[in-house]
Amino acid sequence: MIYTVTLNPAIDYVMHPLTLDMGFTNRSSSEEIYCGGNGINVSTLLNELKVINVAFGIAAGFTGDYLIETLQKNGISCNFVRLDKGFTRINVKLNGIVMTMVNGMGPKISEKKVDELLERIDYIGEGDTLVLTGSIPKSLPEDMYNIIMKRLEGRGIRFVVDAPGKLLLESLESKPFLIKPNNHEVGRIFNARPETPEECIPYAKELHEKGAQNVIVSCGGHGSLLYDEKGEIHTVPTAKIKLVNATGAGDSMVAGFVAKVQEGADYETALRFASACGTATAASKGIAKRATIDRVYANLIKIIEEQGK
Repeated sequence: MIYTVTLNPAIDYVMHPLTLDMGFTNRSSSEEIYCGGNGINVSTLLNELKVINVAFGIAAGFTGDYLIETLQKNGISCNFVRLDKGFTRINVKLNGIVMTMVNGMGPKISEKKVDELLERIDYIGEGDTLVLTGSIPKSLPEDMYNIIMKRLEGRGIRFVVDAPGKLLLESLESKPFLIKPNNHEVGRIFNARPETPEECIPYAKELHEKGAQNVIVSCGGHGSLLYDEKGEIHTVPTAKIKLVNATGAGDSMVAGFVAKVQEGADYETALRFASACGTATAASKGIAKRATIDRVYANLIKIIEEQGK
């Protein structure tokens, strides 16, 4: 079974402004509402792939009600701790000529509610996969992911971590099964500017040596790299698409990879499918549908075959 944790979920309110002039009234041509949060994105794509999973998280207020009701309506199994005060944050995304975002702060989470969440995830065990991804609310300990992994260590659980900077580095102590930074996040960690998968190899190797069993580095249009647990290097190109919205593309990669690994696929196949999932979401308004994933995957395989000639 695959489980995801979203500690800082959100309602993403996407607007398409005709203009964006500060100090003036701007009009939107259309709007969409999505249930956001990295773990929720992973669960959404897994659900689209018909991979059974459970989404853990923390929700509050009327926005939290909407979040949970929408996820359940879409067939996603939820196990959310409900807060007594506050409300799940709203992120406003202005998708005009340039994407502009204003992310909400989110509710304050008490120690009691943290303990309740930890108690709920205690039944995860041998052979399960736990995906820890996204930001940590300011009211929670900075090492929250480490707290969770240490609590569950020794149970044969595959930990997957996709988090920024210090949060990612601190997780390496628990030897996660997979981490998935992008090339820009790798650059910030190592004070470098890698662009291509090949340029990311030495940094992926170092992250592997620090504790990560498998390291995927996504590099946008340049492709993706996997430095696997055996020290073998896999790279894949990116299928050509028209970029619609990159939000959730990295989460879709994580979902695609763990879905294929759970299915028993080899790492090369899993990386290719993960790349297709991420690219398909980048070509969609929300998290990609299966038909789009299959179409992008077929195009990717054609590109790989042509490069091999």
